[in-house]
Amino acid sequence: MNTSHQKICIALDVDHANQAFELIDLLKPHVGLFKVGMQLFYRYGPNLVHEMVSKGIKIFLDLKFHDIPNTVRNASIAAVRMKVAMFNVHAGGGLSMMQQAVNGANEIAQKEGLPLPQILGVTILTSLTQEMLSNELNCPGSLESRVVSLAQLSKTAGLDGVVASPLELAWIRSTCGADFTIVTPGIRPLWSVTNDQKRIMSPSAAIEKGVNFIVVGRPVIQADDPVLAVTRLFKNSL
Repeated sequence: MNTSHQKICIALDVDHANQAFELIDLLKPHVGLFKVGMQLFYRYGPNLVHEMVSKGIKIFLDLKFHDIPNTVRNASIAAVRMKVAMFNVHAGGGLSMMQQAVNGANEIAQKEGLPLPQILGVTILTSLTQEMLSNELNCPGSLESRVVSLAQLSKTAGLDGVVASPLELAWIRSTCGADFTIVTPGIRPLWSVTNDQKRIMSPSAAIEKGVNFIVVGRPVIQADDPVLAVTRLFKNSL
């Protein structure tokens, strides 16, 4: 597997566990990580994640914790006990909430001898636009400045990185440094449709800009041949 393909995270946004495992079996030689989100987790719970991890699969647990600090702390402890490679919290939950996520994860990992996952802060969802942020959510300032502010807050809280649109990569990297992990959804190859994603970029362009992981879902998992779709991700032709 080449370096670019190691940076691919496949979103297992399917209804059934058997579909997820079929995709894992097909794609694990070609990608570095798999993402379990709300669709699968709320149906099958932690047992599914434990089963995947037991098979040597690296999991990004994408549940976007956002609650009072103590609740997020306890959720983070549960995530560590699932031995996931990374999980995320909403940076909009504030400094204390994110710090409690980090503290809870560190303490339980040390106490129980568990691997410590990377913890990421979700900045602004890639389905949101400047117009939506200003008019619907009544957030002042530019979308870019808000993303960078949330990334800085995440770093201050001790998080390992953020989830952000590829369009904000350069600003985050220049502000938070080379060692700050950036995971980007909103990845669409030129030959795919955009669906509900608004702030998008091609896989090749995102890699060139220095992203650590690109998250790809529907262009691969809904393809007639998911393996072929993965091998085509970095091709610029239609």
